[in-house]
Amino acid sequence: MLDAAFAQIGLAFGEAFGGIFWDARVITNTPAEYDDGGSIIAPGGVEHRPCKAQVDAATQTMRQAEGFTEKDRRIIVLAGTLEGEISTEERIEFLEGPFEGVWMIEAVARDTGAAGFELRGRKA
Repeated sequence: MLDAAFAQIGLAFGEAFGGIFWDARVITNTPAEYDDGGSIIAPGGVEHRPCKAQVDAATQTMRQAEGFTEKDRRIIVLAGTLEGEISTEERIEFLEGPFEGVWMIEAVARDTGAAGFELRGRKA
């Protein structure tokens, strides 16, 4: 409920000041299912969950984290625009805007206001 309210506020600011939140989607690879003998009974696949997100400069905390590279950026995903959670096993794809393309997710946290997810991402 609050997620949806914060998402609407973020989107309204984006519309008023130039579209800072872009159409994106979280990409999840689903595993194959195996029978007891090790044969595949259902192949794995790919799921796409739409969302709105923006790319920003990495935070100081991100810069101090293990594994940080200068190519890493902060990605903010409005929680109210995404069904479910996000993990580092997934990727995010920007469908439009200056950061269009697929990004690897290196770290995930909820922002302090719980309005969204704060990711440390790297262009694939």
